[in-house]
Amino acid sequence: MTEIAGLVMPFFGLIFLGYLTARFVQHPGEAMGWLNTFIIYLALPALFFKLVSRTPIEQLARADFILTTVGATYIVFSLIFLIGVYIRRNSIAEATIQGFGAAYGNIGYMGPGLALLALGDAAAVPVALIFSFENAAHFAVAPAMMAISGGRQEKPLVFAASVARKIILHPFILATLAGVVAAFFAVLPPVPVQRLIDYLAQCAAPCALFAMGVTLALRPIKRIPVEIGYIVPAKLLLHPLVMFTAMSLTGNYDPIWVQTAVLLAALPTATNVFVIGHQYGVWQERASATILITTTLSVATVTGLLYLIRSGALPPDLFP
Repeated sequence: MTEIAGLVMPFFGLIFLGYLTARFVQHPGEAMGWLNTFIIYLALPALFFKLVSRTPIEQLARADFILTTVGATYIVFSLIFLIGVYIRRNSIAEATIQGFGAAYGNIGYMGPGLALLALGDAAAVPVALIFSFENAAHFAVAPAMMAISGGRQEKPLVFAASVARKIILHPFILATLAGVVAAFFAVLPPVPVQRLIDYLAQCAAPCALFAMGVTLALRPIKRIPVEIGYIVPAKLLLHPLVMFTAMSLTGNYDPIWVQTAVLLAALPTATNVFVIGHQYGVWQERASATILITTTLSVATVTGLLYLIRSGALPPDLFP
């Protein structure tokens, strides 16, 4: 258990330090702008390019893995969405943010660093695939659902072009595509460029986790919504369970790929869920509460999952 604590302590410790710093050091929220810009446009793209460009191209074409992981995530999203619409009688827009609260994990800020540290370099490919394709799906589903709810009045072609542009031009997606091209042609950047990429990639996890802690501190909980009672367990427990079951049912994957998929599914709600809510003026404070509560509780749940993985108690396949 000491080894597991050593794995998770740096990650949750950085979040906690960011939270404390924001509590005791007075800076306006706008001060986070350039750090977030550095993370989103430079550090994390460098990390994903580095991971993908060094991967054999045949491993990047696992459509079965991509469909399974994205499908499992959207099973959870659909369940919470339907509960929101048909049981809680929320609007489509509100139910959409609730669905993201249960299905959109922090696979960008926490996923790469934690998976690589816990599972080794073999986790790089599944991390990159999950990150790229799940984010692409989220970037498409969010505006589409808001349009259905009546929040957007754009013409269909204009709307489709807008969604496609957001997906294709996102820095993470561009970096991953560049990595795929580099892997396909076996292109290695010049040594000075590679060193720059390495420096940026090394900054990604620490900066992202610290920024996440600051962001949580700047959005204190004002009220705890009733929906938290089922969204939190859906994110921290149901999502990884559905992912594990789906991976076991759909193919014979390398155990590291299964463990990576389950670990990323177990991560707390992404801060992007608040960003989406803020963008459309829907469920903002409650999204913030969801992020803070799932992040706090994930200290225990993620630690427990890592213990099961490292001890061998989690089998690589439920149906061998």
